[in-house]
Amino acid sequence: MKSLVKTSIKNAEEIVSCFFVSITVCLVIVNVILRYIFNIGLYWSEEVATICFVWSVFIGAAACYKRKMHIGIDFLIKLVPEKIQDLINLVVHSLLIIINGYIAYLSIIFIRASYIKPTAVLGISSAYVSSSLLVGFGLMTMYSIIFFMRDLKNFLNSFKEVQDIKSI
Repeated sequence: MKSLVKTSIKNAEEIVSCFFVSITVCLVIVNVILRYIFNIGLYWSEEVATICFVWSVFIGAAACYKRKMHIGIDFLIKLVPEKIQDLINLVVHSLLIIINGYIAYLSIIFIRASYIKPTAVLGISSAYVSSSLLVGFGLMTMYSIIFFMRDLKNFLNSFKEVQDIKSI
């Protein structure tokens, strides 16, 4: 039981994103069947499917970032010495903290602006959709900070090891 909880927490983004994709797929399939076989449809299914898809995209992007599954150009970095690679990684993580943090900040502004705008069919606040931006980029900012701290610790430890070797 304890490992199930630990695994669920470790894979929370993937589970949530999968949940939203599942709802999207089920709603689309049910609505297609209802329209083509029974000649009726759920008027709200397209909007709910779109909202779920948006959430799955931003949560899934955070999950990919957490697993380092995004596309990167690392063949140039591998041409330089390992210490320089570590330094480049620190700079990249610093930039990603700034960029992701800024987009998370902009998403707060966007949520405030979309709060009063209702969705077309359901009439709920568009902030429920826009909040996916904040959650996704907030998670990516958090992971950027975690990656930066981990790489900084490794960089400082390797630097300390070099100093210890020189002192011998």
